[in-house]
Amino acid sequence: MCVGLFITLLDQSLVVVALPRITEDLGASVNQAVWVSAVYLLTFAVPLLVTGRLGDRFGQRNMYLAGMALFTLAAAACAFAPTIEALILARAVQGFGGSLLNPQSLSVINRVFARHRRGAAMGVWSAVAGSAGLFGPVIGGLLAGGVGWRWVFLLYLPLGLVALALVARWVPRLPTGVGRIDLLSAVVSLVAVLGIVFTLQQGPELGWPLWLWGVLAVGVLALVLFVRLQRRADLRGAEALVPLRLFRIRNFRFGSLSVATLGFAVYSVNLPIMLYLQLGAGLSAQAAGLLLLPTAIVSVALAPVVGRLTDRLEPGRISKIGFTSMITAMVLYVVFISQELPFVWLIIPLMLMGAANAMCWSANSTISMRQLPAELLGAGSGVYNTSRQVGAVLGAAALGAAMQIGLQYTDFANAMGFSLILHIAVLVLGLVMVSNFSDDRPEVAPRTSG
Repeated sequence: MCVGLFITLLDQSLVVVALPRITEDLGASVNQAVWVSAVYLLTFAVPLLVTGRLGDRFGQRNMYLAGMALFTLAAAACAFAPTIEALILARAVQGFGGSLLNPQSLSVINRVFARHRRGAAMGVWSAVAGSAGLFGPVIGGLLAGGVGWRWVFLLYLPLGLVALALVARWVPRLPTGVGRIDLLSAVVSLVAVLGIVFTLQQGPELGWPLWLWGVLAVGVLALVLFVRLQRRADLRGAEALVPLRLFRIRNFRFGSLSVATLGFAVYSVNLPIMLYLQLGAGLSAQAAGLLLLPTAIVSVALAPVVGRLTDRLEPGRISKIGFTSMITAMVLYVVFISQELPFVWLIIPLMLMGAANAMCWSANSTISMRQLPAELLGAGSGVYNTSRQVGAVLGAAALGAAMQIGLQYTDFANAMGFSLILHIAVLVLGLVMVSNFSDDRPEVAPRTSG
């Protein structure tokens, strides 16, 4: 199931590298090229609240298979798109397929694995979630610069087919216990997330025109209405799209907030680093991408180990070490980049960032989801993934604004380095959140005699 998680998150950094070649080959405008990436992010992030709940209603296995089939077919359409308009349309469908399958892996893991063994499995999930985006610049650069941009999308075909075959063979059909999905709540949630995500995503590109603030206002009003609808459903004893009792579970509440800070920091941190390495240190795109690999390798190697420790140690201990390590790595980025030290010095915070990724993502996801009853796992997964994605969009928008402001007042290296100070502040907030985890450790399975 993590194959699907990997490619849906990999896409968010993979395709961006190929945009210059796509623009040149299809004769696209800059705005059209931007929408090749933007429309995927929109159709991926906006429905997550609904698609997570659909897994509870129709089965996580079924929704995963449907989403992966749609994602793979759309990837084939992207690879053979004759025009930029056809490519944008196929990307919209691909994003929706990713949204269907993405929440299901988290739900299945929490239903299949026993509580005292769930940490190791969540460690694997977290390694993928936390490091998938780091492979994008490397793979995208090699494919787009070598065999052409269409191979970026063809790469998804064998991975998608393998995932379909393995999930159909190995993932069990789990019982469902959710009745009818509230259509009004679903529509209102889509309007709310669309208004907020679209504004944050397109604001820096469009220059924050007045009408865009109107879109944000509609999104916020829809969010208020959505919360009222869920509260009313709870009072009636009806099945809410996002049951508010989710947020009465302390660790889920703080975990959802802290994963938003992780999304804010982790998914956008590579932008100023890549810009500095290429435009400041003079590295090629391929060399700069390869320099990021230590982060991904350390993260993937440590996450399963950290996951097992999460089952045994007091909740929050690993998370606090992880957030502290990530804050330290960000501080080192700021110092090393702004002082224009030789690029090899960046290997130190890159390695530390990999270890911090393993500790933050693995422990956070395990502790956040561990107390949820089976009937709330789909809704919880949708909320958790939405928090991560909204945090990522917010982080990208804030970082873009910080870099632009910095370039107006200081030189390039200082602007790239100091832009990450906001990430440090947000991660401190995340550290406060995980410091509030309560002790809910599952009981260790008793040893058998002999």
